[in-house]
Amino acid sequence: MSYTYEEIREQAKTAASELVETAKLKQGDILIVGCSSSEVVGLHIGKGSDINAAGAIYEGIQSVLQPKGIYLAAQCCEHLNRAVIVEKEALLPGTEIVNVVPQPHAGGSFAMTVYQNAKCPVAVEEIKADAGMDIGRTLIGMHLKKVAVPVRLSLDKIGEAVLICARTRPKFIGGSRAVYDDNLSGGDIPR
Repeated sequence: MSYTYEEIREQAKTAASELVETAKLKQGDILIVGCSSSEVVGLHIGKGSDINAAGAIYEGIQSVLQPKGIYLAAQCCEHLNRAVIVEKEALLPGTEIVNVVPQPHAGGSFAMTVYQNAKCPVAVEEIKADAGMDIGRTLIGMHLKKVAVPVRLSLDKIGEAVLICARTRPKFIGGSRAVYDDNLSGGDIPR
């Protein structure tokens, strides 16, 4: 591994801070993170789960989210059908909970870390998050609200893993005569 866990923690903190600011996340919003700790340490996804790298990323991200009251959701790997681990209080009423506890090779080290550190962790099959971080090509798009908008940060990797981020905005409807609220769209109103 060419990065220390402290460097990985700081990269995750920087990325989370920039994404929260750009996406204008607020208390009660949800940030979904898909993370391959294998990719972070320079291995192929699913081939070298690293609980320490996952812990460093968790600490970096949570140091930004917790003070702002933003919920962290962790996407599990494909062995758990990309289920999501999240605090129960973040769920909308009526959301169906499924029964699984992530492990390093069935869910992934990051999802396991989120589960172990949550006050009341639950797993759900899907969620509609307000923004997302894909660390290591984990394909989080299925768990973002429509419409996802790419966000470019000052860094494009955490450790050795490719980092892709997105925010969301409400759909524009109504056509050429419609008027839109800049505050809802993050300033990307079509003209």
